[in-house]
Amino acid sequence: MPEDFNELFDTNAEWVDSTGSSSPAQPPRPPAQSRHEMRQRRMRRRRRRMSIAAIIVVALIVVGCGDFFGIRAVSHHLGADKKQEVSVDYQGPGTGEIWFSVETGEGVASIAAHLVKAHVVKNADTFVSTVAANNSTLYPGTYQLKKHMSSMDAVKILSDRTKATGFLEVKAGERSADVISQAVQLSGIDRSQFDAVINGGGQGILPAEAGGKFEGWLEPGVYDVKKKGSTASSILKSIVNKRVAKLNKLNVPSGAQRETILNMASIAESEVNRTEYYGKVVRVIINRIDGDMPLGMDSTVAYGANVKPSDLTDAMLGDASDPYNTRINKGLPPTPISSPGDEAIQAAMNPTPGDWLYFVTTNLQTGETKFVATQDEFNQIREEYKTQNQNAN
Repeated sequence: MPEDFNELFDTNAEWVDSTGSSSPAQPPRPPAQSRHEMRQRRMRRRRRRMSIAAIIVVALIVVGCGDFFGIRAVSHHLGADKKQEVSVDYQGPGTGEIWFSVETGEGVASIAAHLVKAHVVKNADTFVSTVAANNSTLYPGTYQLKKHMSSMDAVKILSDRTKATGFLEVKAGERSADVISQAVQLSGIDRSQFDAVINGGGQGILPAEAGGKFEGWLEPGVYDVKKKGSTASSILKSIVNKRVAKLNKLNVPSGAQRETILNMASIAESEVNRTEYYGKVVRVIINRIDGDMPLGMDSTVAYGANVKPSDLTDAMLGDASDPYNTRINKGLPPTPISSPGDEAIQAAMNPTPGDWLYFVTTNLQTGETKFVATQDEFNQIREEYKTQNQNAN
């Protein structure tokens, strides 16, 4: 008997119609199969089903492993990114000590590159991003930093101008002796080195028309005098070079005429404290020289005596041996008496038209000054000024 009843039935059954006769439309049946053949057929079906199941199981395993290792790969990648994020910046305040200079007008990218080169911060892009994220302003000057600092710690110091050292400011109307004293103090360079340059007539630094004197040739501005490699000569040269560049930009005539303009401008800068009067003071100087009169400027006498105008004595005012005593000696003093600013220089090139020979500052607080053409007018204004002061007291 066949082992599979249904198979035996399918193989040997014959369909008949309702009349009991065989249906002629059915195709002839294949011959009956032996038990061996049916058994082989069942085995082939079973093996096929097992193969399909095995393929499905393998596929599921592959997908599962892929997900597992994929997740591990992603986690590893994220971890690497996190590690890299930490590694692009040093941690903590750093160690040791290093002096670092920021130049005037230097950009953040340049500062960042120099910080990396000096081993202060680890990554330039990280430093630039830190500056931008905190909306910080980096100021020029020389700062005391450390090696291997975090970018944030470095930004905090470089954005605090009170921590800048070696930052020399030359002011309009300032004497060269005062400027050099500040340069000595801020730079840490011995005074003897500056004296050697000055006593040597500024050779290789000053133009010929300066006559070997620095007065008037120091350009107002801010200078880093503590940066690495600075010397007395290099500091003075940088200041003088900027003065020459500025005079060229203002179209100041060259040669002896340039020195004359600086001389008159320096007196105007020292005599009054309002720019609107500079051109009038220069006109008084020119009118007095043309009239063969002494200039009579207290500012020049005070310069020669190395005191403030308020500290002048009768002896100083009567000292004819002082070449800067323009109360006695006629003409301009031997050199400028300060470093004039742009407005005073421009006024010296284009003095205000007028016939004034005298001027009196009538209000020391506001700087109000009156200009007159005659001695009588001058005496009258001076008396009014004295009376006002006495009444105020």
